[in-house]
Parts: sequence; structure tokens; C-alpha cells
Amino acid sequence: MFWADKIAKHIIDSGGHRPFWVDDMFTPSGFAHIGSLRGPLVHDMVYRAFGHIHEPVTYTYVFNDFDPIDGLPPELISLSDELGKPLRTARSPEKGYESFAEYFTKDFKKVLKDIGVSATYLSSWDMYREGTFNGVIREALDNSEKIQDIYQRVSGSKKREKGWMPLQVICEKCGKLGTTRVHDWDGDTVKYTCEPTMVTWAKGCGYTGSISPFDGRGKLPWKVDWPAHWKVLGVTIEGAGKDHSSAGGSRDIAKALCEEVFHISNPYNLPYEFILIGGKKMSSSKGLGLKARDLTNLLPSSVGRFLFTRTDYRRAIEFDPMGTMAIPDIFDEYDRCWQAYNEGGDEELSHAFEYAQTGVVPLPVPGLFIPRFRDIANYRQLPNVDLQGKLEAMKGSPLSKIEHSILADRLPYTAVWLDTYAPDEYRYQISLKRFDEITLSAEQWKFLNDLSMIWPNINDPEKLQSEIFRLAKTYGIDHKEAFQALYMAILDKTHGPRAGWLMKKFPTDVMVERLTLNKKTPSPKPHSSVQRIDRPDLFSIDPKVHERYPSVSIGIALIRDVRILKINDQLENEKKEFLTSLAGLTTEQLGLYPEIISYRKLYKEMGIDWHSRRPSPEALLRRVALGKGLYTINSCVDAYNLVVMKHRISVGAFDFNAVKFPTILRYAGEGDEILLLGDEAATKYTAKELAYYDQNGGYNIDFNFRDAQRSMVTEQTKNIWINVDGVYDISPEQVEKSLKESVEMIIKYCGGTVEFEGVVL
Repeated sequence: MFWADKIAKHIIDSGGHRPFWVDDMFTPSGFAHIGSLRGPLVHDMVYRAFGHIHEPVTYTYVFNDFDPIDGLPPELISLSDELGKPLRTARSPEKGYESFAEYFTKDFKKVLKDIGVSATYLSSWDMYREGTFNGVIREALDNSEKIQDIYQRVSGSKKREKGWMPLQVICEKCGKLGTTRVHDWDGDTVKYTCEPTMVTWAKGCGYTGSISPFDGRGKLPWKVDWPAHWKVLGVTIEGAGKDHSSAGGSRDIAKALCEEVFHISNPYNLPYEFILIGGKKMSSSKGLGLKARDLTNLLPSSVGRFLFTRTDYRRAIEFDPMGTMAIPDIFDEYDRCWQAYNEGGDEELSHAFEYAQTGVVPLPVPGLFIPRFRDIANYRQLPNVDLQGKLEAMKGSPLSKIEHSILADRLPYTAVWLDTYAPDEYRYQISLKRFDEITLSAEQWKFLNDLSMIWPNINDPEKLQSEIFRLAKTYGIDHKEAFQALYMAILDKTHGPRAGWLMKKFPTDVMVERLTLNKKTPSPKPHSSVQRIDRPDLFSIDPKVHERYPSVSIGIALIRDVRILKINDQLENEKKEFLTSLAGLTTEQLGLYPEIISYRKLYKEMGIDWHSRRPSPEALLRRVALGKGLYTINSCVDAYNLVVMKHRISVGAFDFNAVKFPTILRYAGEGDEILLLGDEAATKYTAKELAYYDQNGGYNIDFNFRDAQRSMVTEQTKNIWINVDGVYDISPEQVEKSLKESVEMIIKYCGGTVEFEGVVL
């Protein structure tokens, strides 16, 4: 029996928990990660299981939008003045939304609906404001001593606080909720103080006053709020991540509150396991995992839902799509369950497919040919291939209408996988190796040189394939050695797909350059055309870095007396014009730019997965390609980000007065720590990572990935220190050009005077 059906049957057979009311909750404090989907989907499948046996059941999903903002991701650091306010009153990260909560609620709600979560969606803020919680607030305040006793008895906490009340109210002066302490209750009103140092993530204003706790003025702390929700809604079934159900944890506290304070039955518990990446629990705050909104970008909604239906809620789901075959594998398993459903096979497999459907479950189609995801991905990489013909050859007959539909549905997802998630060895990416790094014989190079003159005039890949064989025979080169030379020069691999198709995948100028590398002469050093600078009192490159990466060049500049604004209307218009110029950009195109490839290569050398830590030019352009627009940070950062995207070269700006000079680009110390922008906990370096260091430690990580909080440029910054990062195919001339344009853009929108600028080689 399928696991969701077992749960429904067990609840019914137990004779309790009626009427059946399934509930789950989420706090919209940022973009939810994919792991956040397990709760709503576990509950949705239990809800569906009741429906299958025609038992009346209700399913609600509550957005806890009354909670205070207690942390921000790096991209939202400009909203730091909203910390402590209720999510529903804090301003939105983007225009067009009434609040912070609405922005993230709408985002997650769309994902939930896309993957078929059939709940009635509720707002905690609305329920409090409508008075729904007035009764449970009174019960909690009247039983404040008992609630403290429960906390102490159940969790083992020995700390008791005289005058503590299980409530926080919205400060009448500053509008914050997370900084208020309620310390008196007379049956009608509470006294409170908005304390400056009660929490580390927000500062209270110090105001003391009295207020009614009802009708949305006050909110219960979440350990009390949870069972209070159960009472006001009538919830009889609600689970949570297994960590909440550990001995003495929040679930045990909620159970005691149900029995001793709110006098209701404890709802049926579903302590579900987590989704893991590399054996670790997904966490938005630690940057581990994918956003929930990414799920339907990388998987069709039914396959995305299948990721959760296929596995019993008590078992962890291991899903690491970055650089793995996890996505093709989940398609294969989905297809196996689909075939079982079509052929009337294994009941558990069949039900896993049925529960994965986001709409009407299709009728079984015996004998259905399901085009395999990895076959589609493999053939689509090669130009001029008749994909449909290849699949029909596999099937042995023409594709049916439904089989055509499956192929059409899967094609865009193979593009996403190949561009972003597929292992490097599965993708065909151009090599960046120099001539002196490729070991080929003189005959092999001669073969490649002549091939470079022949292939641009042949459009038919099959004919080109024949010409490669003919040319190899002409030079008396073994066919294996000829193709090996070709793959080494193009892909830095000893093997690859059919060469005729492969060569037509890449632009003509790129292919000609790779096939004639032995005719190229390296650019002389030093670069006479570049304005070199030598300021060891301010910056230098560690000799060990130069030894390992001789191509490295760093642009530096100092701009004094700037005036940075939160927003500049003229700059906003220029950003819009720039976005228009990038219309049609795709994520697949990003991987063809030599600048992006250079950074990716460096990351691979440093042992960094560039899929999860994308170099800054790629990260910015990727947002544009995905239609997410640009962040608004401030007039300095927004100005030079336009240059970063234009030239695809990383630029970093730092508060000169917050950096202790001299600085150096060097290998990080193993275990050194850096507190990155937007993070609450420090990140540890590894000894292979390149970073900028000052006398106090690292102030960025992975050469150009993210910067430290302590050196960030804000509206209070007066003097700006700039680094521009070049390596591999990013020449010193390109670094200099990006540096000059960045300086010009910053002065254009922030004013100031350039003290010096130049390139360190």
C-alpha cells in the first residue's frame, strides 16, 4: 500500500481525530528552498488519500506573515531598517507589492499551486486582525506562569523570567514587533517595552506603553502560536520536520499546551524527514540548496512533485542536481512508475505516479513509448540532428500524438539541465588550454590546421565527418589519433560525440582559433599598452598566486569623497535601457563567453562548484536571462554592476576606510573565517581558495564571489577602493577597460575624485 494511503487508513482505524482537518504553515521571510516543499506536499498527499476513500477532509495552509523579520539574505541587505517589523508591514523588496510578506507569499504560493497543492491558503496576520485569536491570546496571558512551567518541564530549561508574558506587541512608536517585551497584563491591556538590546538582529526604540493585545496588536510566540492555530482552526492532522518532534522539542511543548492550556486534542503528527544535498539538510540562510521557485524551472511540475511522492515521508530525500545525473535519474524513475501505471503493474509504483499528477490523472496507455530524458539531452547537443527520427528509430515506429507531446514537454528541461546542472563530462564545453598545455604531435597539429580551412565550407555534419576521415587518411594518421587530437584541442578530452556534429556546435571563429593554436604566439609581458601600477603599500599579488596563475591581473583604483545614494532615477533609467539591450539572452549562452569560462575554470581549480557559487558576472547576467531583473543596492554598486555585465568581468568595490591596508590577493588560510554580506554566521575558507586579505583577514571569498560585511559599500561610505579581477582568457587590457569604465560610472552617479588607477601584473 502506498505510504499516504497507509496514513489515512491508520488515522481512520484509530477512531479519533475527527473531523479530518489537515494543516501546514510557512513563514514568508524570504525565498523558500526546495526542502520547504516537503511539508506542504506530505500534507497534500494525505489530504488526497482521504479524498480517494471519499472521507470528508479540509486542508489549510497558513502563511505566518505576522512574524517579525529577523534576518536578511545578502541581496536584501538594503532592507536592514525593516528588521524587527512584522513581515506584513515591512516594505517589499520590489515595487508592485504591498509588503515584504506579500512579495514572498505570492512567490511561494505560485510554486505550491504549480505543483498541485490543493489547500485553502490563509494569512496569520489577517486571522489575528480579524479577532480570531483573541480568545487564545487571553488564555495564554491568563496562563503565563503555567506556560513557563511547561517550557521548563518539557524542554529542561531552568531559566525563568519574572513577569514574562507569552506575547509580543507592535510598538506604537517604531512599528517593530521583534523587539518588544510584554511584562504586565491586567485583563484588558498589557504593558510593554520596546527594548534596544533584546535581540541581536534588531534594535528597539526604548518606548514603554500600554496597549490592548487583541485584534492584531499582539502576537503569540511561535511555540504557543502553533497549538493556538490548531485550536482556532480545528486542526486534527499536522506534522513538521522531524527535528521538531525530538524529545523535549517544540512538538512536545505544543502537545502539553494543547492539554493543559488550550484544552484540545493533540493533532495527529507527521514527523517527516528532510531533503538533503550532499548529506546535509537544505538551508536558505546557509546558501545550501535550491529555491522552491527553481523546482519548476528544472523539472516539469509532475516530475517535481514526484520527487516527493516517490519517497515515504519518514525517509530522507537525497537530491543534489548540481554537476550530477540526479535530474535524468528522477526522470527515469518517474518513467518506470508511469509504465507500471500504464501496464497495470506494481501498485505502489502506480500510485506514486498517480499522486505525482498536478491535474487530472491521465488514463493508462498500454505500450506507450516514453522518450527518455537523457536520450533527448544527448542528441539535442548536436546540431542538425533529426531528434524525432532518432527517437522513432528507438521505438521502431512513428511517435504518437501523446509521445510527441512528451518530447515537446521535456525539450526545454534538457536545455536547463545541460546549461546549469549536468556534469562537466556530459556537456561539450570549449577548452581554454593554451598551445603549450596540449600534447599533440606535429602531424596532428598539421591535420588540425588543414581541417580549420576545410570545415567552415561544409554545412552538412555527415559530410564533414567523412572529410575528417579522408583528411586523416591523407596524412597517414590513425583515425583514433586524428579524432583524439580534435577532441583534445576543442574539449580537452580524449573522446567525444560524432566530430562532424560537435564542430558545428561552436562558432566559426572559436573553432578556427582552437584548431590553429600552434600558429598563435603568446602576448608579450609586460603589456606595454596597459597602465601598470605598483602600490605595495596598498595592494600586491602573492608570488604563490602568480606562480600557479601566471595570467592573473588585478585592476585597482581609489576614489575619494563620493556621495552614495540609495537610489538614483537617472541610473534606474540606464539600468532599464541596459536590460532592454540584453533581451533574448539565455542561460545557455553564458557558458560560451570566454570570460565566464575563465572564472568557471578558476573555480574548478579552487575546488569550488561554480553551479552553487556563481562568479559575480555570471550571477548578474543569469538573473537577467531568467527574467528576474536587477537588484537595487545603491548608486555605487548599481553603477559598476552595469560594467560587470557589459564586459563579463568582475568588479568589487569596498569601503576604503573599513579596510586595513596593505591588502593582498593570496590563498586563504585553511579554516580562516569571513562574515559574508547578509549572513549571520561566518563562512570558513579552504586553503585552495583565492581571496583578498587586509591586515584583519579576508574581505572577500573565491576571488569574486561575495564580500565581507565589514567592508561593504553603503550610503555612509566616503572613499571607495576598487578591485577588478582578471585570469586566464581575461587579459590585462580587458581588466584595464573594465576598471576605467567602472570608475567613470561611479563618478557619474556618486561624484568623487580619482586618486589613482592602474593594473597590477
